[in-house]
Amino acid sequence: MTTTVGQFDADGWLAGVVHVASPNADERLGDFNVDLIVVHAISLPPGEYGSGDPLRFFTNTLDCSAHPFYEALRELRVSAHFLIERDGTTTQFVSTDRRAWHAGVSVYAGRPRCNDFSVGIELEGCDTDAFTPVQYAQLGWLVDALQRRYPAVTSERIAGHSDIAPGRKTDPGPLFDWAQVRART
Repeated sequence: MTTTVGQFDADGWLAGVVHVASPNADERLGDFNVDLIVVHAISLPPGEYGSGDPLRFFTNTLDCSAHPFYEALRELRVSAHFLIERDGTTTQFVSTDRRAWHAGVSVYAGRPRCNDFSVGIELEGCDTDAFTPVQYAQLGWLVDALQRRYPAVTSERIAGHSDIAPGRKTDPGPLFDWAQVRART
């Protein structure tokens, strides 16, 4: 069976994006119902783009001796379902049917352990830089696809990492245009 661009196959992989499997995932517990999208921001090294290091970080192949900041990442095992780079390139690391390790200690609407019921989307960026127009376009396309697969994900069920882990996380940051994202959903 052929999957059309923008559609998910039966195993939770989206057609039309790059697929690079991350080992940093596991099965969702019980009868999961994805009803939340969590938007993150990542840049490795901090404030720099285009290194390819977020991909290496999510696949446990990051050379931690390549930058002083990376030593703090050495023992971490992290992934997201998707990464949208500055040029719009989108990579899927984990099937949306599986639990990616993106949220950490988190709570949304009184419900803990957001990894259990969410899809994590990383945008290549940081708190001090605006995201690119192509990233917003790709994010909108991805949210549309996710909402078709998981109808419980409404515009009110799209949150930032800072919303689910306040005081611990600040991403996607103050320059993220929530109005633009929510206007599409």
